[in-house]
Amino acid sequence: MGSRWGTGRIQAFSDGVFAIAITLLVLDLGVPASSFDDLWSGIAHQWPSYLAYVTSFVTIGGLWMAHHALFRCLQYADAMVMRVNLVLLMAVSFLPFPTGLMAEAIRDTDAERAAVVFYGLTLLLISVLLRVLWGAVAGRPDLLDQNVSAQDIRANLSAATPNIGFYAAVIVLAVLVPKVAVFGYLVIAIVAVWRARGDQSAQPRRAEAA
Repeated sequence: MGSRWGTGRIQAFSDGVFAIAITLLVLDLGVPASSFDDLWSGIAHQWPSYLAYVTSFVTIGGLWMAHHALFRCLQYADAMVMRVNLVLLMAVSFLPFPTGLMAEAIRDTDAERAAVVFYGLTLLLISVLLRVLWGAVAGRPDLLDQNVSAQDIRANLSAATPNIGFYAAVIVLAVLVPKVAVFGYLVIAIVAVWRARGDQSAQPRRAEAA
């Protein structure tokens, strides 16, 4: 038991990180005082910030759903799951930075390509880490809840894998047409939320250990 942890506090801590990261996104929204003479125009002029905000909000929301599904499969966590989860949370909490950078640089032809590619690389890293986390869970069946089958894990593992290829493809697109790539990131996020899987078993789960 010395190499196992209950999942209750892990989920609570993780949920807190997701909540803070998703809340920080709104801090990049604003209208400069110089636009107050024509405020409606100034509000509309901030469309890159709105696009970046929605893209990252939906992305983090999809990650939270996938993360929740993963930990619902677990009765315990081991050291590998704990470590990978911490690195994943670090990457998620970093996301508001490239989000703001992309929103600011999207109109600058000299900077937009680097900003959009940097944003995509951050999303790719997060996607890879989520896939590694699922792999760590799949490699330790003794950690799983008794109601979870190997088929459930394989299904979630398969669902987590395609995003890596999609992000890689959109990063390549970002090198050519950065503004189009931003919408590509948004589409991936929407699809991830749409495809999120919940509990497959109707049986109630035991209370999670603290």
